[in-house]
Amino acid sequence: MFWLIILSPFCFGSLFLKGLGLGIMVKKSKGYPPAKIQQAGIHLILDLWGAQNLNSMSKIKKLLTESVKACGATLLKTELHQFSPQGISGIAVIAESHISIHTWPEKGYAAMDIFTCGKVDPYRALVIIKKILQPERVEMIEIKRGINL
Repeated sequence: MFWLIILSPFCFGSLFLKGLGLGIMVKKSKGYPPAKIQQAGIHLILDLWGAQNLNSMSKIKKLLTESVKACGATLLKTELHQFSPQGISGIAVIAESHISIHTWPEKGYAAMDIFTCGKVDPYRALVIIKKILQPERVEMIEIKRGINL
């Protein structure tokens, strides 16, 4: 089972999640949708629990590159580091900002960061994350960056 918790006052992307087949219940808040807000970008902070493939360099690299493609972003560079005895830190530097991951395989836990600017949709990476890491639970915070920039 895949759980997603969205902690955001606006949750613009949450309505899209229902269409991804992630089994997410979405409630519209009063005044939804809010007036258009100008912003620099959307920053998603993810905690993934009960995740798989957290010590596989090839799976983490695939996760980063496929997430970039799914978001519609422009990949500039990926960098990964394998820790001993276990754990991986990785980043995909994109023209629109970055996607990063830090894993704790012994705990079945990964922390991810997806920050995108422009017309890139960070929510589309969630399908890839679910497919590759198969988390039992996801906790997510959405931050609107550079509001009224």
